Amino acid sequence: MDDRKQSPGDVPIAAGLSGTIGLHEQLEPIYRAESRRVFATLVRLLGDFDLAEEALHDSFRAALEQWPHEGVPANPRAWLVSTGRFKAVDTLRRRARFSLVEDFDDRPDPASEDVPDQDSVEDDRLRLIFTCCHPALSPEAQVALTLREVCGLTTEEIARAFLIAAPALAQRIVRAKSKIRDARIPYEVPEHAELPARLDSVLRVIYLVFNEGYSASAGDLLTRADLSGEAIRLGRLLAELVPEPESIGLLALMLLQESRRAARTTPAGDLVLLDEQDRSLWKQELIAEGSALVERALVSGRVGPYALQAAVAAVHAEAPNAAATDWGQIVGLYDVLLRLDPSPVIELNRAVAVAMRDGPAAGLASVDQILARGELADYHLAHAARADLCRRLGRVDEARAAYRRTLELARQAPERRFLERRLAELPE
Repeated sequence: MDDRKQSPGDVPIAAGLSGTIGLHEQLEPIYRAESRRVFATLVRLLGDFDLAEEALHDSFRAALEQWPHEGVPANPRAWLVSTGRFKAVDTLRRRARFSLVEDFDDRPDPASEDVPDQDSVEDDRLRLIFTCCHPALSPEAQVALTLREVCGLTTEEIARAFLIAAPALAQRIVRAKSKIRDARIPYEVPEHAELPARLDSVLRVIYLVFNEGYSASAGDLLTRADLSGEAIRLGRLLAELVPEPESIGLLALMLLQESRRAARTTPAGDLVLLDEQDRSLWKQELIAEGSALVERALVSGRVGPYALQAAVAAVHAEAPNAAATDWGQIVGLYDVLLRLDPSPVIELNRAVAVAMRDGPAAGLASVDQILARGELADYHLAHAARADLCRRLGRVDEARAAYRRTLELARQAPERRFLERRLAELPE
């Protein structure tokens, strides 16, 4: 193999393009699939978030200019990294030429780097996650920065996950990037002794990304397969690097939930509840892998929240139909989870399981206690749970009010259509 450096023009060219319009259509999926990987490598090469972001956009702009004539490269990712790197070198040289005070010598020299190979580009995103989750940053900043810079979620999407205003979230991200730059936080996977301090935030980030892909916070689609797939890929890397029970448990949880994706919507994109899903559509290979990982995490004796949630998902996966679900076991797992990691959302999930085990009246009593405390007053799934339990109990007026409150809070189109159907089905 020829290991000489390649310029962008030297990269082997695939089939040509018919024109700029066709290029836009081809470039969009490449951008979705590759932009954050390219960005992560550019951060390593350039040592600066903002410069890497500028280089990323420059590389795609160059693609728009060059690919109509040259064709799409056989390895678009490597081409984009190389082009972005060379564009950044030019930018740094221009800035150095016109500035008497700014010194760029403490940054990596992008001109000295070889074109990255496939493995190094893949590993760069894991390095970037640990950089963003450095203990010098607040936990909130760690998660926000990683979701924005590593995974490419918009500021608005992250703000909804944090339940804060988008401008405040944007300032949090800006301050986090400044902290990384000013403290010269290294772009690397930490040494083994430092991993525990960083692992919890990394796990939380990956799970938030997965959740946004598994059940999008807003928009026309129930799921975003690109995000959940990316979270699973990162989860695999992390479980291989740090084979702790919780990293294994998180991977198991994501695989078990992902196994149900095809059954969660109708062909028209409408929501299908768990007890109504066609279980023949569940992916058995993901269930088998996830269940094996759950057992591996549980036998370690150091069980954490992700492993317990994965165990709940495994109980659902093992039931051949909804009626065969072992709700008693699920309630027991939630009892352990609440002792280990108490939260109102876990408490709500337990209340729903109690309703399935003991009847809707028992579940509704728990849901009402949770809502009375006010912690989940703006959480649409809490009101959705109350609406469903009131509907099952024949408390029509209360069900109607709860469905309407849920509709006020829900931002996802498939969920809203489902709620509107349930509301219309209530007797007058």
